[in-house]
Amino acid sequence: MKLVVSGSSGLVGRALVPFLQAGGHTVRRLVRDSGVAEDLTWRPDRGEIDGRGFAGIDAVVHLAGEPIAQARWSAERKALLRDSRVVGTRLLAATLAHRPDPPKVLLCASAIGFYGDRGDEWLTETSALGHGYLADVCREWEAAASPAVERGIRVVHLRFGVVLSPHGGALQRMLPPFRLGLGGRIGHGRQWLSWIALEDGVGVIAKVLADESLRGPVNVVTPSPVTNAEFTRTLGRALSRPTLLPMPGLVARLAFGEMADELLLASQRVRPSKLEQTGFRFGWPELEGALRHLLGG
Repeated sequence: MKLVVSGSSGLVGRALVPFLQAGGHTVRRLVRDSGVAEDLTWRPDRGEIDGRGFAGIDAVVHLAGEPIAQARWSAERKALLRDSRVVGTRLLAATLAHRPDPPKVLLCASAIGFYGDRGDEWLTETSALGHGYLADVCREWEAAASPAVERGIRVVHLRFGVVLSPHGGALQRMLPPFRLGLGGRIGHGRQWLSWIALEDGVGVIAKVLADESLRGPVNVVTPSPVTNAEFTRTLGRALSRPTLLPMPGLVARLAFGEMADELLLASQRVRPSKLEQTGFRFGWPELEGALRHLLGG
C-alpha cells in the first residue's frame, strides 16, 4: 500500500510511520519543510499543498494539529489550535476530492473532546455532540473532511482518547512529579479518563486502514476507562510511589484556566463500540498492565 501521513513528527505519527514501513508499505510524509525527496510539502495557513504528489496514493492518514496541552489557552492560542486542525483538514480533503485518482480512504485524527463533559454517561460513536470549546473544534474538524466524503472517499474520524506513552503526551508530563512522589488526583478525582496505549493506537489505525466496513467516527480508546483517582493510584503503584498530593479543582483552574475544565476536570467515559463490533483485540486493555509495559515494570 502507498500512503501519505501528515503529523508524522507527533506522538502517534512517530510510531505509525516506522510501523507501516516495517509492514512493507510505502510512506510519504506530508510536512511543512523537508529536504527529503520523498516527502510532500504543504503550508495549510497559506492554502498551499503539493497536490501532484498524491498520484497513485492508496490511503492518507491525517494526524496534523498543534498540541492541545502545551500552553495556557489565550484567544490567540485557541484560534491556532482550531485553525491547525480545521484549515489543514479542509485543504487536504478538497485536494483529494479534486484528484482524478483519489485515494480509497482518508483517516483523519479527531478526539473524544467531541463529546464534552458528560459525567458518568457511557459514550459511543452514536452519542450526541457535547458542549464547550473542544467539542466545537472537533465538530468543525470532522466537518472539514466533507469534500472527501462527497467525492466517495471512505473517511474515518479517529476520535482519540488520551494516548499513553512515556515518550510524549500526557503520561510523559506526569512522570517527573509522580516519580518524586508528588503526584495526586486532580479535583474530586471522579471524572472519567478514556485512554489507549500508543501501540494499540497504532494497531487501531492499521485495522481501520484494512477494514472497509469502518467509516465515520471511530473511538480510539480501550474498553476500560478509569476515573482520575484510579489512574492516579495505578500510576503510583506502577512507579512504587505514593500519590498523596491532590490538586484541587480551584488550583487547577487558577494554573491552567479554561484548559483545566476542558482537559483535566472533564469526564468522558467512552466505549470503542465500532472496534468491539469488528472483534479488534487490544494488546493492553487494562490500565495497570499497560502502564507496567510502557514503563518497563
